[in-house]
Amino acid sequence: MSTHKDSLLKKFALKATSEYAQANFALVVSIALTLIFLLAGIDFSTGAIKPVFFSLFIAYAVFSIIQAFIAYQVKRDLKRDGVIRSSTRMWGYIQLLSVLVGNIFTTAFAFGLIKKKKTPQYLFTMFMLMTQFYVIAVSSLNLFKPYVANTFLMGMFLLLAIFVFQLVVLLLVIKDNGQLSKWKLYVGILLILTSLTGNLFALALGLFMLLEVLSKTPSTVAKWYAMWEKIASNMTAMLGLFFILFIFSLSICSYWTFDYGMAVDNNYGATLQMPSLAYPLGTDNFGRDVFSRIVFGARISLIVGVLSTFIPFVVGGILGAISGYYGKRTDNILMRLLDVLYAIPGILLAIVIIAAFGASTTTLVIALSVGSIPTYARTMRANVLMISNMEYVMSARALGASNLSIIFKQIVPNSMAPMIVKATLTIGGAVIATSSLSYLGLGIEPHIPEWGNILKVGSAYLESHSYLAIYPGIAIIALVLSFNFLGDGLRDALDPKLD
Repeated sequence: MSTHKDSLLKKFALKATSEYAQANFALVVSIALTLIFLLAGIDFSTGAIKPVFFSLFIAYAVFSIIQAFIAYQVKRDLKRDGVIRSSTRMWGYIQLLSVLVGNIFTTAFAFGLIKKKKTPQYLFTMFMLMTQFYVIAVSSLNLFKPYVANTFLMGMFLLLAIFVFQLVVLLLVIKDNGQLSKWKLYVGILLILTSLTGNLFALALGLFMLLEVLSKTPSTVAKWYAMWEKIASNMTAMLGLFFILFIFSLSICSYWTFDYGMAVDNNYGATLQMPSLAYPLGTDNFGRDVFSRIVFGARISLIVGVLSTFIPFVVGGILGAISGYYGKRTDNILMRLLDVLYAIPGILLAIVIIAAFGASTTTLVIALSVGSIPTYARTMRANVLMISNMEYVMSARALGASNLSIIFKQIVPNSMAPMIVKATLTIGGAVIATSSLSYLGLGIEPHIPEWGNILKVGSAYLESHSYLAIYPGIAIIALVLSFNFLGDGLRDALDPKLD
C-alpha cells in the first residue's frame, strides 16, 4: 500500500513540476530549430553546404542532445525521488552556453533549472540579462559593415557597462533572503535609470524593489507579487514578453548603434547581395541592408501596433463605461451608433480612411484605431454592467459619491483586467494590419523601412532571392505570436476563475 502511494506521489510530482514540462518544451523547439538550420544549411539542388547555417545546425544539434539528456535526467529524478537532484541542476550551467548561438528556449530553461526556488525577481533578472546580451550581440554585428554610426562606440560601451551592472544585480538577487535591505532602494533606482535603453525588464525589477522597500501596505506588494508569479510561471508568456521587449529595446538602442543610412540610402554597388557578415540578411534591389531595415522597421510596427490599440482602448473604454453605467437611453444611443461602425469591416474602413486622407503613419494609426473602438466599448460595457451591482458600488452611491467618481474610481479600475488582456491580444492583429496595408501600398510610405514594405520588395524576388521575403515574414510572425502568448499568459494570471 505504501509503495503504491509513493508511486502515485512521484507521478504527481512529475506532472506538477514545471521544470519537466519546460524541459520537454525547450527540447521540442530546439529540435525543430535544428532541423530548420539543417534544411537551410544544405543547397539540395547542388549539394553545396552553406557554412553559416550548417554551423548553426551543428551547434543547435549539440545543445539539443544536451537538452534531451537533461530532460531524461529530470524525468528520472522526479520518478525516483520526487525532486530534481542538485547534480541534474548543475547541467543548467552547461546549457547556459546555448545563449551564444541564440537558442533562447534552452537558455531560459537553463536559468530556471539552476535555481530551485524561482521568484519573480529572479526571472525578471534572468530575462533582463538575456535581453541586454542579445541587444549587444545584434548591435555588435555592425562592426563588419563598411561603416558604423558616429555614436556606435559610445552606445556599445554604455550597453556593456549596463550589462556588467545587471550581472551584479543577478548575484544580489540570488543571495537575497527575502528581507528588506537598503541596497534594494539604490539598486531599484539604478535599474529604472538603465531601463531608458528600452529594457523594460529592468524597469519592472526596479519598481518591484522600490515597492517592496517603500510600500507601507504589505497587501499591495503581495498582490503585485502574486500576479507576476502567475505570469512568470508561464514560460511561453515570458518568452513572448522577452521577444517583445527585446525588439523594443533594440529599437531604442538602434538610435546609437545603427546607421540609418544603411537602411534607406541606395547603394547600387551592393545590390542583391547574399547574406554575409557585412550584410547579415543580405541587401535588396537598391543595395539597402535588409538587416538594418528590419531593425528600424520594428519601431514602426511597435509604434503603430501600440498606438492603434491604445486609442480605442481609451475611447472605447470611456464610451463603454458611460453606456453600461447610465443604461437605458444613453446605452441605446451609444451602442446603436457603435453598431453602425461595427458593421463596417475594420480593414475596409482603414482603406477608405487612408484613401481619403493619404498614406502616412498618422493616418494609418487613426484608420486602424477607429474600427476597433466598438469592440473595446462592448467589452467595457459588459464588465461595467456586471460590476455596477457589486456591494462596494452601492456603498459608494449610498455615501453620496458622484456618478463620474463611481465610474472612474470604483468601476473602471475593477474592469481593466479583461480590457488589458484584449489589448495585448489585439496588438498582434494591428501589427498584421499595418504590414498588410503597407504591402498593398496603402500604409506607411514606400521609402520608409517598415516590415510590410520590406516584404513587398522581397516578394518580387521569391525565386532568386527568397531571403528578402523570408526574414521580414519571420519577424512579423514572431512578434504577433509573442503578443498572443503574452495575452494568453495575462488572461490566465488575471482571471480569478483560474485561481
